[in-house]
Amino acid sequence: MRDPYQILGVSKGASASEIKSAFRKLAKKLHPDANKQDKNAASRFAELNSAYEILGDEKKRKQFDNGEIDAEGKPRFQGFEGFGGQGGAGGFDPRHFQQGGFNPGGGAGFESFSFGPEGFQRQAGGRGASGAGGFEDILRDMFGGRAQRARSGPDFAEADHGAGSADIKASLTITLEEAANGATERVRLPSGKDVEVKIPAGLTSGQTIRLKGQGQKGPWGAGDLLIEVTVAPHAQFTVEGQNLRITVPITLDEAVLGGKVRVPTLTGAVELSIPANTSSGRTFRLRGKGLKTKSGTGDLLAVVSIVLPDAADPALQELMTKWRAEKPYDPRKETA
Repeated sequence: MRDPYQILGVSKGASASEIKSAFRKLAKKLHPDANKQDKNAASRFAELNSAYEILGDEKKRKQFDNGEIDAEGKPRFQGFEGFGGQGGAGGFDPRHFQQGGFNPGGGAGFESFSFGPEGFQRQAGGRGASGAGGFEDILRDMFGGRAQRARSGPDFAEADHGAGSADIKASLTITLEEAANGATERVRLPSGKDVEVKIPAGLTSGQTIRLKGQGQKGPWGAGDLLIEVTVAPHAQFTVEGQNLRITVPITLDEAVLGGKVRVPTLTGAVELSIPANTSSGRTFRLRGKGLKTKSGTGDLLAVVSIVLPDAADPALQELMTKWRAEKPYDPRKETA
């Protein structure tokens, strides 16, 4: 995946609010619902969500900036702890791999490491010592071949090995609309096989879908495929358990005189009546317009925000000047 800073179009010194603002702007532009004729819209939107998952999380952003994880959020290889020497603290120098084994000091006298029926063994010796192969062979022996599989399927990792079979873990990011209404997604396994996954309505971030028998095969059968689902941040809605929260901009005259405004929901826009003399920050509860879960359906919390015209209006300024002189009031008197 590309650099998440490039995907969001922000600099590495961008603040958290700048990153969030950039994501919201691009999410509105790239959302699949707004680009139904573009077959690549879903992949670009998924790439945007993945970038925000890293830069929108303070801990993950720091790890990425420090080179601890890559652009997909996966740990970078840092070497073997304890294999010090010229490779640096906690690292290793590939030049120390020699025909007979691994030479931490790089000299003639060294210790060789072998992997066999007895497990991991170490012995002192010279160049004639046997057991250790090339770097990839050592990785394969130490991790049971998992490093090779991790590269062929970057979103998958084995959970355990048991009697030769193992569960395979996968991660899947879906949109809020897919979480609310349900969907069908295709997931590619490390073997290259595509599996169709049905996303039930009401799924939330962190929940896992288990597909029995779709894991690694062994002599006693096959493990399961465990898919951990993440719901991507939405450009308009904020998830609060079963409830959703949205900011609804209104004009000054709608706040003073009242009016009707259209409010988007996950099932289509609805009309909300704004009473006269409504202040910014007032919250209206639209019952049943939240998320459907096993325990019930949540509400949509619509928070109004008064928005003034972009350009200064002389007539409005004259009116407010007269109002300030004739009808002063202090909304901050209780906080003074």
